[in-house]
Amino acid sequence: MEIFELAAELGKKLKDDPRLVALEEAKAAYEKDPQLQKYMLEYDVQQKAMQREVAKPERDMLFIETIQKRIDDLYKLITENPAFAELNRTQAEVNDLMNRVNQTIMTQITGEEPGGCTHNCSTCGGCH
Repeated sequence: MEIFELAAELGKKLKDDPRLVALEEAKAAYEKDPQLQKYMLEYDVQQKAMQREVAKPERDMLFIETIQKRIDDLYKLITENPAFAELNRTQAEVNDLMNRVNQTIMTQITGEEPGGCTHNCSTCGGCH
């Protein structure tokens, strides 16, 4: 079997993994949450307003502080939203899975286990 055929098979297997399924469900919930989308849009608008104001030669510091407060409030509302939190959690799980898959591939290529001997005994869990 060719390398790209193997990669396609791996991709199909990964697509069915519960972690990737959960990520797709979390993405859908994130995109369908109207309040979260409203916060995200306003956050973007406020960021752009901040950039424009900061770029002016004569800045209105009170206006900048007001925008920054609203940005901070929106950030908190966004990050505390359950759909956002679930998307972050599932994305972290998929990132971990993909890192482990890549480490497995590299181990097969190099013959070296990740976290092998660093030749610094203070990092060692014991010789094999």
